[in-house]
Amino acid sequence: MSARNLKNFINGAYVEANADSSFDVIDPATEATYASSPVSSKKDVDTAFRAAADAFEVWGETTPGERQLALFRIADAIEARAGEFADLESKDTGKPRASLVEDEILVSVDQIRFFAGAARNLDGRSAGEYMKDHTSFIRREPIGVIGQVTPWNYPLNMAVWKFAPALAAGNTTVLKPSDTTPSSTLLLAEVAAEFLPRGVLNVITGDRTTGAAMIENKIPQMVSITGSVRAGMEVAKSAASDLKRVHLELGGKAPVIVFADADIERAVEGIGIAGYFNAGQDCTAATRVLVHESVHDEFVAGMVAWAKENAKTGAPDRDDILFGPVNNANQLERVSGIIDALPSNANVELGGRRQGENGYFYEATVVSGLKQTDDAIQNEIFGPVITVQKFRDDAQALEWANGVQYGLSSSVWTRDHGRAMRFAKHLDFGCVWINTHIPLVAEMPHGGFKHSGYGKDLSAYGFDDYTRIKHVMSYIGE
Repeated sequence: MSARNLKNFINGAYVEANADSSFDVIDPATEATYASSPVSSKKDVDTAFRAAADAFEVWGETTPGERQLALFRIADAIEARAGEFADLESKDTGKPRASLVEDEILVSVDQIRFFAGAARNLDGRSAGEYMKDHTSFIRREPIGVIGQVTPWNYPLNMAVWKFAPALAAGNTTVLKPSDTTPSSTLLLAEVAAEFLPRGVLNVITGDRTTGAAMIENKIPQMVSITGSVRAGMEVAKSAASDLKRVHLELGGKAPVIVFADADIERAVEGIGIAGYFNAGQDCTAATRVLVHESVHDEFVAGMVAWAKENAKTGAPDRDDILFGPVNNANQLERVSGIIDALPSNANVELGGRRQGENGYFYEATVVSGLKQTDDAIQNEIFGPVITVQKFRDDAQALEWANGVQYGLSSSVWTRDHGRAMRFAKHLDFGCVWINTHIPLVAEMPHGGFKHSGYGKDLSAYGFDDYTRIKHVMSYIGE
């Protein structure tokens, strides 16, 4: 079967890119090339941004009700074609097809509907006289044209987190998906075009050079990226030269703290699912576990037994797997390299190997014995690897939990409400789960501190990030 050639979606239609090169889109479950995608040039980027700028003249003047209706219609259309989106997503990512509609596609639909509602719920302080004979009030307005870059671990879902709040607030956007997972985002643009003015949502494909051209372009007033810390730093530096607003959702290294009084069986299952789901390719994944020394061995044995039974990987058309392959050859090499380079103090309790010779499959892995300074503790692995450390008391647990460069998410497993609340206060992470890990709802914000970036996705806070505030003062004296 010959590979199909992908095109950009600009100004309401598919268009050929002005590209000198292209890249193969590879099925991570088979390593077969099934599409070719252009590396969009600076000219392509500028064409897309000019289309978005022209569209903003129209979209920026629409009422919240009109924007809400368009987003509702987009959500309904995606829901009606959920199977088609799931097929593309599974092909691009290798995720189990059986669970994709329920776990991701319909979740994305719900999040679009949330932002559709948010479009009509802009709030601000009441008007008032803060100086004699002068009335002040606040206008909350769209920023303008937004440049957005999404990662490969949740292609459609991350595109929704970008475009939905931006459009709900009255902005227009140019969105670039990851070079390894462009398909569902292009279909999203095609579906949305039926309900939007031309140029409101544009999607271009490309690699790092295309992303850099987006940040450097003079048209967008804001850039938003979900990606690695390195990529976030590069974006922040580039955007600073033009004083663009920057919204960054970067990596994570979530501490998962299990105390002696926790329900160990429940913790093992919850952490196992949250650690191995999506092959651990989630910046909030429960992959860095800290367990009290009195229950450490019990937890490790339980996790190994649970993973052997439940954390299977294999082809995405199988119904008995928890996760598929890692997304690409570079990621497989990274995961393998970190495990192969573990220090002598580390104990590989389970896994630690590539599975098979075809496809980017890696076995569910459990590692104990690591020190706080070890690379596998300090840096994001982004693979199906759960590490378990042994702590002696609350002070050490908190020190180790906070002792990384990231600050995205965390969880505490205990029956002691007071302890849970103390840790919720002192954990330096944007989210703290208690006796659970990884659930997200559209109404609550997602975003971190430190090297995990700044700005929020989801919730009214995420919506606010795509608006600007203007003070209007009127003289009312006679």
